[in-house]
Amino acid sequence: MMMEKPDMNPVNSTDLQRGTFIKTAAAVASLPWLATSSRAAGDAPQKKASTQTHKILSCNIRTPLEGDYKSGNGWETRKEFCAEVIRAQRPDLIGLQEAYGIQVDYLKSQLPGFENFGQAIPGPVFNPINTILYSTARYEVVSSGGIWLSERPHIAGSISWDSVRPRFANWMDLKDRASGQKFRFWNTHLDHKGKVARREQSRVLTEAAEAYPDLPQILTGDLNADGTTPPIKALKDRGWIDTYAAVHGPEDPGFTFHRFTGSEYATRTTKGKIDWIFCRGGVQPMAAEVIRDHQKGRYPSDHYFISAEVALKPSGTKDA
Repeated sequence: MMMEKPDMNPVNSTDLQRGTFIKTAAAVASLPWLATSSRAAGDAPQKKASTQTHKILSCNIRTPLEGDYKSGNGWETRKEFCAEVIRAQRPDLIGLQEAYGIQVDYLKSQLPGFENFGQAIPGPVFNPINTILYSTARYEVVSSGGIWLSERPHIAGSISWDSVRPRFANWMDLKDRASGQKFRFWNTHLDHKGKVARREQSRVLTEAAEAYPDLPQILTGDLNADGTTPPIKALKDRGWIDTYAAVHGPEDPGFTFHRFTGSEYATRTTKGKIDWIFCRGGVQPMAAEVIRDHQKGRYPSDHYFISAEVALKPSGTKDA
């Protein structure tokens, strides 16, 4: 059953409650190779510290399930607000999870100048793609591809361990048109049930990334694991930097999956953040946010979106 779409107020409406956005001005000032511009705290929409930085989003947008319409959370009901929340962040790159083709097409129509890349899981049922959306004005595509997070990473649809369904990671090698800098952008969604699978899937992805030690790399994803779990600890142990922790410190910001209930979900979970933006190899985190936007008690998804702003260090620049 399709529900009538509610009226959507502009993104700067007083009904739109924004999460706190903390800009790391001190970190920016400490990097002489990065030109910056200041802004007042709380300005909307989000403005980047510099045109040299890259604004990244990771967004699990919730696949379009018919049952969600019963609770008023169907895709047709929330898609306009979802697009508004994303657009207000002024992103350069977006990693989507659980994104069906109709959802990707709609978001592209609301984000002029963005294109997408992503491979799909084979099969006629439940076929989401971990699509990457990128600004064509900002980036030139050098190459793109993907790996299946299994014991046979180059076999499409392969599944291993206790994974419920095939899982994969898309990647794009991009060139910043302004600076000429190249980097790799990853996007993935680890299994939602298999504990062994999540650990092994993070290993397969990291081994693929480690094959290019000199290449700056960024990873977005719903990893279905918080910071206390083996998959996240393994990623950090093997060189991935949590952009949120790099900006705000090691304390967990709290849950990012909330079943469309927002802050009310705090009474139902002890888990922390399961949506992540990592980086490695000459990428400097500058800012990070958990985006808790809502409107009249409605949310764009059953996950909070997250953002990071990063700078690519010039070739030859060593980590501090």
